[in-house]
Amino acid sequence: MFSIGELSKRTKVKVPTIRYYEEMGLLAEAERTSGNQRRYDKEGLERLSFIRHARDLGFSIEAISSLIELQDHPDRSCEAATDIAVSQLADVRAKIKRLKLLEKELTRISKGCDGHGVSEDCYVLASLADHELCEREH
Repeated sequence: MFSIGELSKRTKVKVPTIRYYEEMGLLAEAERTSGNQRRYDKEGLERLSFIRHARDLGFSIEAISSLIELQDHPDRSCEAATDIAVSQLADVRAKIKRLKLLEKELTRISKGCDGHGVSEDCYVLASLADHELCEREH
């Protein structure tokens, strides 16, 4: 059995986040000692590791809840899990596309000023103040 602090150390998930996951129903409510301290078993550790990994991959709480539901019913088709993963991949690709546009625009803006003038004539500041100076939507 693991205390909440030990579970936190093993999974690198902060204690308030562990409590939040319990409240959200992602993590089973812990057993309590006579002193009302939470105690987690190996399954709790494994579930929290699953949640942490899914969060690291950017899955939403709702998606993780659906994945856990599938995990808890091993006889069900994994099609829904694949659909959730494919949707997450599409979201990540869209974010990468937006970030690449931001990178291009920030590169262009930062090259517009050599950093040796005065702020009154700074192209970076002018670009931030006037969206019309941007080459494309970002």
